[in-house]
Amino acid sequence: MLCLLKKVFALKAMLFAYQKIAEQRIADAQKKGEFDHLEGKGKPLCLDGANVPEDLKLAYKMLKNAGFVPPELELQKQIRQTEDLLACLQDEKDKYKAMKKLNFLVLKLNVMRGARADMEIPQRYEPALIGRLEKKQD
Repeated sequence: MLCLLKKVFALKAMLFAYQKIAEQRIADAQKKGEFDHLEGKGKPLCLDGANVPEDLKLAYKMLKNAGFVPPELELQKQIRQTEDLLACLQDEKDKYKAMKKLNFLVLKLNVMRGARADMEIPQRYEPALIGRLEKKQD
Protein backbone atom coordinates (compact mmCIF):
# COMPACT_ATOMS: atom_id res chain seq x y z
CA MET A 1 0.00 0.00 0.00
CA LEU A 2 2.80 2.41 0.91
CA CYS A 3 4.59 1.64 -2.37
CA LEU A 4 1.42 2.48 -4.31
CA LEU A 5 1.07 5.76 -2.42
CA LYS A 6 4.67 6.65 -3.27
CA LYS A 7 3.98 6.01 -6.95
CA VAL A 8 0.83 8.14 -6.85
CA PHE A 9 2.66 10.99 -5.13
CA ALA A 10 5.54 10.74 -7.61
CA LEU A 11 3.09 10.91 -10.51
CA LYS A 12 1.35 13.91 -8.99
CA ALA A 13 4.71 15.62 -8.46
CA MET A 14 5.61 15.00 -12.09
CA LEU A 15 2.28 16.40 -13.30
CA PHE A 16 2.75 19.41 -11.05
CA ALA A 17 6.19 19.98 -12.58
CA TYR A 18 4.73 19.85 -16.12
CA GLN A 19 2.03 22.30 -15.08
CA LYS A 20 4.64 24.70 -13.70
CA ILE A 21 6.69 24.45 -16.90
CA ALA A 22 3.63 25.21 -19.02
CA GLU A 23 2.67 28.16 -16.83
CA GLN A 24 6.24 29.51 -17.03
CA ARG A 25 6.28 29.25 -20.82
CA ILE A 26 2.94 31.06 -21.07
CA ALA A 27 4.21 33.81 -18.75
CA ASP A 28 7.40 34.16 -20.81
CA ALA A 29 5.38 34.41 -24.03
CA GLN A 30 3.18 37.08 -22.45
CA LYS A 31 6.24 39.10 -21.41
CA LYS A 32 7.67 38.85 -24.93
CA GLY A 33 4.34 40.07 -26.34
CA GLU A 34 3.67 36.94 -28.37
CA PHE A 35 -0.05 37.16 -27.56
CA ASP A 36 -0.40 40.87 -28.35
CA HIS A 37 -1.35 40.52 -32.01
CA LEU A 38 -3.83 37.67 -31.83
CA GLU A 39 -7.09 38.02 -33.70
CA GLY A 40 -9.87 39.31 -31.45
CA LYS A 41 -7.53 40.61 -28.75
CA GLY A 42 -9.44 42.69 -26.22
CA LYS A 43 -12.82 41.48 -27.44
CA PRO A 44 -15.07 39.06 -25.55
CA LEU A 45 -15.20 35.51 -26.80
CA CYS A 46 -18.43 34.47 -28.45
CA LEU A 47 -19.00 30.96 -27.16
CA ASP A 48 -22.75 30.70 -27.67
CA GLY A 49 -23.27 27.44 -29.44
CA ALA A 50 -19.64 27.07 -30.45
CA ASN A 51 -19.51 23.32 -29.70
CA VAL A 52 -23.21 22.54 -29.83
CA PRO A 53 -24.53 20.34 -32.63
CA GLU A 54 -26.87 22.18 -34.99
CA ASP A 55 -29.92 20.09 -34.01
CA LEU A 56 -29.48 20.98 -30.29
CA LYS A 57 -28.82 24.73 -30.57
CA LEU A 58 -32.48 25.76 -30.29
CA ALA A 59 -33.06 23.52 -27.26
CA TYR A 60 -29.91 24.83 -25.54
CA LYS A 61 -30.90 28.42 -26.24
CA MET A 62 -34.36 27.83 -24.75
CA LEU A 63 -32.87 26.28 -21.62
CA LYS A 64 -30.38 29.13 -21.28
CA ASN A 65 -33.12 31.75 -21.66
CA ALA A 66 -35.19 29.95 -19.02
CA GLY A 67 -32.30 30.16 -16.53
CA PHE A 68 -31.30 26.51 -16.54
CA VAL A 69 -27.63 25.61 -16.29
CA PRO A 70 -25.95 22.25 -16.86
CA PRO A 71 -25.53 20.14 -13.72
CA GLU A 72 -21.73 20.38 -13.98
CA LEU A 73 -21.85 24.18 -13.82
CA GLU A 74 -24.26 24.08 -10.90
CA LEU A 75 -21.86 21.78 -9.03
CA GLN A 76 -18.94 24.11 -9.78
CA LYS A 77 -20.97 26.99 -8.36
CA GLN A 78 -21.72 24.98 -5.20
CA ILE A 79 -18.01 24.12 -4.86
CA ARG A 80 -17.03 27.81 -5.06
CA GLN A 81 -19.69 28.74 -2.51
CA THR A 82 -18.54 26.01 -0.13
CA GLU A 83 -14.91 27.10 -0.52
CA ASP A 84 -15.92 30.68 0.32
CA LEU A 85 -17.85 29.44 3.35
CA LEU A 86 -14.91 27.32 4.47
CA ALA A 87 -12.58 30.32 4.29
CA CYS A 88 -14.86 32.29 6.64
CA LEU A 89 -15.56 29.61 9.26
CA GLN A 90 -13.83 29.71 12.65
CA ASP A 91 -15.32 26.72 14.48
CA GLU A 92 -13.49 23.42 13.85
CA LYS A 93 -16.69 21.36 13.75
CA ASP A 94 -18.22 23.68 11.15
CA LYS A 95 -14.99 23.60 9.14
CA TYR A 96 -15.00 19.82 9.23
CA LYS A 97 -18.61 19.67 7.99
CA ALA A 98 -17.88 22.16 5.22
CA MET A 99 -14.74 20.22 4.24
CA LYS A 100 -16.74 16.98 4.02
CA LYS A 101 -19.35 18.70 1.88
CA LEU A 102 -16.66 20.22 -0.34
CA ASN A 103 -14.92 16.89 -0.84
CA PHE A 104 -18.25 15.23 -1.65
CA LEU A 105 -19.07 17.90 -4.24
CA VAL A 106 -15.63 17.59 -5.83
CA LEU A 107 -15.95 13.80 -5.93
CA LYS A 108 -19.41 14.10 -7.49
CA LEU A 109 -18.09 16.50 -10.13
CA ASN A 110 -15.15 14.23 -10.95
CA VAL A 111 -17.46 11.23 -11.32
CA MET A 112 -19.86 13.25 -13.45
CA ARG A 113 -17.05 14.30 -15.77
CA GLY A 114 -15.73 10.77 -16.08
CA ALA A 115 -12.21 12.18 -16.33
CA ARG A 116 -8.99 10.30 -15.84
CA ALA A 117 -7.75 10.22 -12.25
CA ASP A 118 -4.78 12.47 -13.01
CA MET A 119 -7.08 15.14 -14.50
CA GLU A 120 -9.53 15.26 -11.60
CA ILE A 121 -10.03 18.26 -9.38
CA PRO A 122 -8.08 17.52 -6.18
CA GLN A 123 -9.98 17.10 -2.97
CA ARG A 124 -9.07 19.31 -0.01
CA TYR A 125 -7.90 16.67 2.44
CA GLU A 126 -5.07 15.35 0.23
CA PRO A 127 -2.25 17.64 1.56
CA ALA A 128 -3.15 16.78 5.15
CA LEU A 129 -3.12 13.07 4.34
CA ILE A 130 0.28 13.33 2.67
CA GLY A 131 1.65 15.19 5.69
CA ARG A 132 0.40 12.52 8.08
CA LEU A 133 1.87 9.71 5.98
CA GLU A 134 5.23 11.44 5.82
CA LYS A 135 5.25 11.89 9.61
CA LYS A 136 4.52 8.19 10.14
CA GLN A 137 7.43 7.21 7.88
CA ASP A 138 9.88 9.32 9.95
